[in-house]
Amino acid sequence: MIGRRRVGDDESGDDAGDDLAADEVCVAPIGDELDLHTFLPRDCADVVEEYVRAAHEAGLTTVRIIHGKGTGTLRRIVHGVLERHAAVRGFRLAEGSSGGWGATIAVLHGPGGGSNSS
Repeated sequence: MIGRRRVGDDESGDDAGDDLAADEVCVAPIGDELDLHTFLPRDCADVVEEYVRAAHEAGLTTVRIIHGKGTGTLRRIVHGVLERHAAVRGFRLAEGSSGGWGATIAVLHGPGGGSNSS
């Protein structure tokens, strides 16, 4: 998953010599959950597309995408991406204990199945 690191966020607390630009992108391990609450709606389709691709490449077969309940706009965006993504075998709304209609569970093709692109 792609993320951002603030300048000075090192474990020693000493940011001397930290030459990471404030907007530099760093790579973090991919997990089985994506929370879209921190993204602008206009960016969500691209974020979900990239996340599913990375999750599939990492060998994950089930992921949870949290879009919230709200008006349903993000849910429709997420479902639209999942419907056309070649790495997705199927998807459904999450069970109540996993977010209910505020999250979607996507089942991805296993290694060697499906494509890594849409």
